[in-house]
Amino acid sequence: MAIKIYTKTGDKGTTSLIGGTKVPKSHLRIEAYGTIDELNSYIGLCKDLLNEGKNILQEIQDRLFTIGSSLACDPQKEPKMKIPDLKEDDITLLEKEIDRMNESLPPMKNFILPGGHSTVSHLHIARCICRRAERCCVRLESEKEEIEPIIVKYLNRLSDHLFVLARYTSHQLKAEEIPWKPRI
Repeated sequence: MAIKIYTKTGDKGTTSLIGGTKVPKSHLRIEAYGTIDELNSYIGLCKDLLNEGKNILQEIQDRLFTIGSSLACDPQKEPKMKIPDLKEDDITLLEKEIDRMNESLPPMKNFILPGGHSTVSHLHIARCICRRAERCCVRLESEKEEIEPIIVKYLNRLSDHLFVLARYTSHQLKAEEIPWKPRI
């Protein structure tokens, strides 16, 4: 027999963290891992649009599941559970990819407007969702909610990676970058 996807346990606006602790669906922890889930889904779309770089995006999606599981876990009960962890190597991988892509890009002389090609625009949207996820996690920290500091560091580097990936993709597609020219 198939497992039912609906449980009806959230019908009153609460949900359970991993570990069983009930919290309102409006809890900042739920907002944070929900935003991570949104980012992961959007990166899946970007991966489907790209010809190159699918493997790194698959790796990123796996790391985002790691982050989501950490955020979805009751911090008081996490030490007793087998929740996967991020590692410094995960951040190093992003930095190496950023450096690799940057080698073939012209230096930036202006801010760049998102656009020029639909795939590039989607990557910029993913970057924005990543920044929102980062802000959610920083809010968790500032509200004295337990969160692994490496999560914020990873999300910060990931948004940089997505920005460079957007530029790199634009370059690969021979799409023109749109410089921002402020009105004077």
